[in-house]
Amino acid sequence: MIMDNFTTIIGQSPALDSLIRSAKIVAATDVTVLLKGDTGTGKEVFAHAIKNASSRAQKEFLTLNCAALPETLIESELFGHKKGSFTGATHNTQGLLQAADGGTLFLDEI
Repeated sequence: MIMDNFTTIIGQSPALDSLIRSAKIVAATDVTVLLKGDTGTGKEVFAHAIKNASSRAQKEFLTLNCAALPETLIESELFGHKKGSFTGATHNTQGLLQAADGGTLFLDEI
């Protein structure tokens, strides 16, 4: 049985139907996707649906809430850091780009 990964998206309108059709097309490709919209409009729900309908379905889905981080820490979160590279860096840390490892990294509130 094939599951429709877009059933978690609730609503019905011509605009939403068009977005779902576009998301299904994107899911079948290997491209980077930019989802834009106001807070609370379902960008992360769409991101999960696209990922789950794609060849990355079995890979990681990691989220970074960029608004919750000071600007000085975003680089460290994305790329990681070595112990002692800055005050408070007490151990080596893998960045989220490497941790996603072929999966999906959702940058929220960027």
